[in-house]
Amino acid sequence: MNFTIVYATATGHSENIAERLHQLIPCSELKDLDYIDQTKNLTAAEALICCIPTWNTGALEKRSGTSWDQHLENIRGLDFSNTVVAIVGLGDSAAFGKYFCDAMEELYTAFVKAGATMIGQVPIDDYIFDFSKSNIDGLFCGLPIDEDNESEKTEGRLSQWVAQITSQV
Repeated sequence: MNFTIVYATATGHSENIAERLHQLIPCSELKDLDYIDQTKNLTAAEALICCIPTWNTGALEKRSGTSWDQHLENIRGLDFSNTVVAIVGLGDSAAFGKYFCDAMEELYTAFVKAGATMIGQVPIDDYIFDFSKSNIDGLFCGLPIDEDNESEKTEGRLSQWVAQITSQV
């Protein structure tokens, strides 16, 4: 199965993670969400990996300052029933420990409502945080990456996660 890695970034961190995933998954395509005009174009992918930045939980607009802001609401109204989706979320567990990687849950919920098959959940055990909406029954609904405080763990987390999701499809 071919993966399409989709990212949007304000600081470059999401793009960096997306590029690293692209190197780890040989048969993948890398797409900047800024150049995807219509959300429905994402439904053509066999499998999506969505790289999302930290965003302002509770804000009504400019949540991330990226293209994810406009695409999030559109996802719910589309048919992703033939699409496998995995999510990588960036966050800062020290500065925003009460909202760590909340964006993953919001995107996860949107894709679930759109009928997508979700993969790539990981245990919360290896992370230090206060609270996260992305913690669903002891598993993160995607892969959290904390480049601010745990960048030394990123390469190992990405490698393990790629092995996990490629075995799930």
